[in-house]
Amino acid sequence: MSYIGSKPADKVLTASDITDGIVTTAKIADSSVTTEKIVADTNFRNIIINGDMSIAQRGTSFTSNGYGLDRFIMDESTDGAVTVSQDTTVPSGQGFATSLKVDCTTADGTIAAAQYAQLTQFIEGQNLQYLKYGTSSAESLTLSFWVRSTKTGTYCVRFVKEAGGETRYECPIEYTISSSDTWEKKTITLSPTAGSTTLITNSAGAIVNSNASGFRLAWILASGSNFNSGTNNTWTSTSDRLGTSNQVNFLDSTSNNFYITGVQLEAGTTASDFEFLPVDVNEQRCLRYYYIHNPTAAFYAPYASHDAYNVYWNNFPVPMRATPTCTETSSNSWSMGNATKYNFAGYRSSAGNYMPPTYTANAEL
Repeated sequence: MSYIGSKPADKVLTASDITDGIVTTAKIADSSVTTEKIVADTNFRNIIINGDMSIAQRGTSFTSNGYGLDRFIMDESTDGAVTVSQDTTVPSGQGFATSLKVDCTTADGTIAAAQYAQLTQFIEGQNLQYLKYGTSSAESLTLSFWVRSTKTGTYCVRFVKEAGGETRYECPIEYTISSSDTWEKKTITLSPTAGSTTLITNSAGAIVNSNASGFRLAWILASGSNFNSGTNNTWTSTSDRLGTSNQVNFLDSTSNNFYITGVQLEAGTTASDFEFLPVDVNEQRCLRYYYIHNPTAAFYAPYASHDAYNVYWNNFPVPMRATPTCTETSSNSWSMGNATKYNFAGYRSSAGNYMPPTYTANAEL
């Protein structure tokens, strides 16, 4: 635009300066519509399940490897030991009631080459197709979380695009815990071309479209030399790049603890506020992967005219990810082999007034 004399000073327009209808969609450039300028509440934008650490079906304290708080699995393979628990230590004023705590109970001052410790969540591939991995339009991801530890220094988050019939790719990204025993919010953005690579944007970068694991995140607490040769913020086709050589050894002292809550992973390059879900919705999302059936009444149900059987069946609260492994936790000798992703049926080989089985149904990734 040409001006007579000097250019008028720029002015920030207010609502009163704009005539109704003068600004139309066609007049707004696509590049001007950014995430920050869109006012919208996108439900279920958080890819992580139970990121506020509020659901703990299995209990609240765990001293062995495996799933503890729902959807988070501890994998510790060192000469030390940790206890994972649900804790009420939370960042002030953020709306959280619980956190996941990792407490070092046996120290390992020197992590051997093949040793490691990591806290992981696996994510179903069919939930991630909108990320468009495997194409040139692949989306960036932004991870945000609150963390607190007595052990300061450099930590790593391990991002893994599972193979799923293609190729597994990994990308470790460093973050720093700066102050001991102080809650700090961390934000990490993962580009599909991190490290100037094209692994994710090529066809082999596609995420499997099924109920199998398509992606995982792991918070690394320790890693030996076999696993810490990853390059920060760079995708690689080399497996088991848990972190970089800068990763601290969290297990070097029994004084160490690690708290985490408010975990959110979302498409885009900006971290939005944590998405708090109603507790029933959060629990239902967890029940897709793990369910504890605990009946409260005895019953009598003969089944056949020639041989008496006790038969019991129930529908799961929500369809499970896959046909679960059902394990009786009571001691009434029920046959547990008959289940689908929707329901369970069991029987006893002798009739009588028996309690229905207490059991777990496990369809974790």
